[in-house]
Formats: sequence, structure tokens, C-alpha cells
Amino acid sequence: MRDVMDQLEGWWKNGEPAALATVVGTFRSAPRQPGASMLVGPGGEAVGSVSGGCVEGAVYELGEGVLKDGRPVLQRYGVSDDDAFAVGLTCGGILDIFVEKVSPETFTQLGQVAEAVRSESPVAVATIVAGPEERLGKRLIVWPDRIDGSSGSSRLDDAIHDDARGLLDVGRNAMLHYGVDGQRRGEGLDVFVESFAPPPRMIVFGAIDFAAAVAKMGTFLGYRVTVCDARPVFATASRFPGANEVVVEWPHRYLKAEAEAGRIDKRTVICVLTHDPKFDVPVLEVALRLPEVAYIGAMGSRRTHDDRLARLVEAGLTEEELSRMSSPIGLDLGARTPEETAVSIAAEMIAQHWGGSGAHLASREGPIHSH
Repeated sequence: MRDVMDQLEGWWKNGEPAALATVVGTFRSAPRQPGASMLVGPGGEAVGSVSGGCVEGAVYELGEGVLKDGRPVLQRYGVSDDDAFAVGLTCGGILDIFVEKVSPETFTQLGQVAEAVRSESPVAVATIVAGPEERLGKRLIVWPDRIDGSSGSSRLDDAIHDDARGLLDVGRNAMLHYGVDGQRRGEGLDVFVESFAPPPRMIVFGAIDFAAAVAKMGTFLGYRVTVCDARPVFATASRFPGANEVVVEWPHRYLKAEAEAGRIDKRTVICVLTHDPKFDVPVLEVALRLPEVAYIGAMGSRRTHDDRLARLVEAGLTEEELSRMSSPIGLDLGARTPEETAVSIAAEMIAQHWGGSGAHLASREGPIHSH
């Protein structure tokens, strides 16, 4: 919903109903991830995408029907038939798409959700997408400290609240399965939880030319980017237009303070680019001892890496802690320029997050996406 929120809220504020189609489940090589959305507007407008073009026409027709009768629909789209022109996904994937009518009457909390998304405040929307007809479309809005709405069952509300809070903590969307009254091991009712968590953080240590390219790449990937360096002559906002903030501080002090303030989590990525031991070693000592972060990479030559590793061992870091560091940073793409190096670093981060190998897709067999 995030990608169509502004348009949806505009119609909602004017009391104009729209059909909201949301990807709630994917299988195999599906083109879009859960949470991708498309709108059918009150004037017949089409906004957004759920499949990159494969099934948008069929979803549009479904949205028109939902706008007329108001009944939510869960529809599965699979592989096209042999003539390749039937409605379906030529990539071989499968999409589950939930289509619902959105208006001030059906989604009273949309304004609050939109404001939370704009202010980067965490909120999750849990919607019943399969189950008894009278429950379809009912939803709970879950904030870290409160909930609003109801599924029609207090027991189910409690179960959704607990599970949605856990998903919100890690910024994940997911389909949850319950019995019709919230039984954990039951069947018959599916709830899609869409988490609107603040953007994950990328912290880049070292105000060098490579850092400017990495910061720009991080912003492109959806991270909130901080560049930190102890040297004020280099750490200036004008040198890093792609960063959200530039901080003048010793890297290890800054990282320790951010961790103690609870602003480092399992989605945070850390890129150490100074390749100067007086900066690198202290900040890596802090980073590698953090309980959980998504990625820690350090730039430098083989000689720099070996020297840095020896210093970290001397500082008392264990083999397990050192194994969390990607050094030298990035995948082997043959990168030379700062921009190419930024692509190399981003590729490694993505591969680590999704369990990719970094190999040529052309050399592999089977599905493109393993999960």
C-alpha cells in the first residue's frame, strides 16, 4: 500500500471509494513482493502495479467489480496457458491478490496510517483476506503501543496483535493463519499483515569519494543513510547529497552511542570505508560485538585486510565475531570506479540478505528466486 498511499488517501479524504488490490502471497518467480499494490480509482484510473504488467488488466476488471458490489475478493493468478496470451504469469510464478473497496466507511483509520507512514512511525495493518464471508476485509491497525479496529473476535484480536507486533519489529510483511476464533494451530482464516516500519539504516564510516557513491546507492535501495567521519573538513553535507545526514564524530563513539540509544537493529547495514586502522579497528570492535545487524563490510586491499584482522584479533575479537565481517567489502564484479564499487557493495548486501550466491543466473537451473 505504501507505493499508492498518497493517491489512495486523496480519494479517501474526498469520500471517493477506490478498489485496492494488494499482493498478499507469492510463490516461485513472482514478479512483485507481498505488499505491492494497485488502485482502481473512482473515475476509472489505474495506479500502481501488482505484477509488472502480466495480470494488471484482469486485476483492473476485478477492481471494477469490487467497487460495484463492495465484496472483497482473494484471487490467485498462476502460469499462462500454452498460447501465452491468457491471463497469467509468463514467468512461472504465482500471485495471491486481495482486492477490497476502500472508503471512509470501510477503512476508518486510513488517515492515521498514512500520517504514520509519512512521519516514519511504525504501524502495521492486519487484514482478514480469507475466511468466513462476514469477516473478510476486517482489520486491526497495530502500533507499538496500541491497536485499533477489530477482527470480530477478541481472541483473534489478541493473536493478531501479538504476531503483528513481532512482524512490525523487523519490518516484515507476512500471511498469518489461524482458526476462525484465533486458534494458533487452527485453519480457516488468513490474515495479511503489512508492516510500515521506518526505513532500515545504512551507516557509512569514512567521508571519501567511495562513500558518496555508496550513500547514493543506499538511498536508492530505500535505506536511511548516515555518513560519519571524525574529520570536519571532509564530513560536509555538500559532499554527500545522497545521504540523509552527515555526522562529525569519531566512528566508534558514534556507533556505540547509536547502539546504546536503541537506534541500531537487525536491519542496519554498516559500511566501513576509511581503510585507516585508527578509525577502522575501533569502530569494527563495536560493530562486530553488536548483538545483531544485517551486514558489516570493510573496505581495503588484501594487505589492509590482513593487518586489520590481526589488530582485531589482538583486541580480543573471537573467530565467530570476525566471521560477521565482509572484508574486502563487496562482490567480485571487477569494479573500478566509486559508482561501480557501490554496485558491488550493494550486490553483496542483497545476496547476503536473500541468500543469493552471486553467480550468473544464466549458469543456474531452476527458479530464479529460491524463496
